[in-house]
Amino acid sequence: MMPEKNEGIFDSKYRALTIGVILAVTTVAFEGLAITTIAPNLAQKLNGFHLYGWIFTAFLLAQIIGTMVIGQRISKNGVFAVFIVSNLLFVAGIVLAATSVNMYMLIIGRVLQGFGAGAIITCVYYSITLGYPDHLRTKILAMFSSAYILPALIGPYIAGLISELISWRFVFWLVIPLIGLAVMLTLPVFRKFSVIEKEGSTSGSKELYAVLLAIGTGILLAGLGTITEWKGIVLSFIGIVGMIQPLRKLLPRGTFVATRGLPATLATRGLFVACYFATESYVVLALTEVKKLPADLAGLVVAAGALSWSIAAWLQSRLDTKDRGSGRKIRITIGVCFMIIGVTAVILAVSLPIGGIVLAIISQILTGFGIGLAQPTTAAIALQHANVGEEGEVSASIQFTDAFSPGLSIGLGGAFLAISETLQWGILNGILLALSLQLILLLLSFVISFRIKPKNISYHKTRFEE
Repeated sequence: MMPEKNEGIFDSKYRALTIGVILAVTTVAFEGLAITTIAPNLAQKLNGFHLYGWIFTAFLLAQIIGTMVIGQRISKNGVFAVFIVSNLLFVAGIVLAATSVNMYMLIIGRVLQGFGAGAIITCVYYSITLGYPDHLRTKILAMFSSAYILPALIGPYIAGLISELISWRFVFWLVIPLIGLAVMLTLPVFRKFSVIEKEGSTSGSKELYAVLLAIGTGILLAGLGTITEWKGIVLSFIGIVGMIQPLRKLLPRGTFVATRGLPATLATRGLFVACYFATESYVVLALTEVKKLPADLAGLVVAAGALSWSIAAWLQSRLDTKDRGSGRKIRITIGVCFMIIGVTAVILAVSLPIGGIVLAIISQILTGFGIGLAQPTTAAIALQHANVGEEGEVSASIQFTDAFSPGLSIGLGGAFLAISETLQWGILNGILLALSLQLILLLLSFVISFRIKPKNISYHKTRFEE
């Protein structure tokens, strides 16, 4: 069925869902962007700089569990109930983190936040699949990315400023009002979605594998932190072995060999998403620890990348409307090329003995523009491959990829930092090794992007409209 003329995501039948989705994503985005700039100060205040990496790792590992658990539970209990639970856990994590008296308490709070964030975004992807026809999905996915605009403009800089002038704790408290507003606007729409359970679902099995994967990944990252010692090597080996079977069960068959279709789409996405967030983390670390810039200025670099991401996402939405989705595949490849140029510029910016801040901002703009083209487009293609009853699983696979790949990439970068410290190479060389790893991941993503195969489907009514 052909779409209605000039139909948009803010039409009356989509408006409430669209606003709710934007607010939900904005809340999670603000938390993610803000923590990047306050993490060094936060770790110092809680006397836990040796646990710095776990500020991110705890969140990402819990996000994996939240993604897979909720992705399976939505098909059983419906998006309405699980969205409520997801937000309650997210708020509990914020309160615990904001009142932390040591790093261990903070890490527990980050675990709850990660679980809640993964669950919330999975609910959002699920609602997009059911609530919008295919020709509107790139539009709402572009708005999904554009929900980073406000957090990008004020999040990193304001978070750094608040952390320096008042307290890092207020950065957490600021999020709670947004959560309440998102829930009030979104739940009435979510209540209308019917529960569609796929026959033969093995949700309990996948939830167990998600937990096992998180444990295995945690052991691997702990081992990587002490990789220069024998116990680090043993832990790393145990972690890798423990991750193999869960990954085989949680990812679509053929992902590791980039089989054409959904597997290649997820593999491409996982690699460039891993690169973006890991690069962002190590650029901030380089600017604050090597270049000795204050947190608020380092936050401007993060803001530049996120804002560029949103602009590119809007652009690809316009292009998608113009070519009716026929150019999605090439836009992904072009986006990855932008990211390759951007990360190369990042490495040069960090390597320069003096200055480098301008080049760092330019590099993040290029990298952000690239992911803005590729990220919503890969999501749209992946959702095309969701058969009836599989919407929750495909949505969870997207969010799982977005959580797992950066967690692993950041952890590997952390291993380079640990090795550099042990061998007395200096923090700069450790950061350069971590950034070089991201460039390798991007080159691999570029090659795999040629194996993406969009699914040809006709425009149709949504499940919600029917």
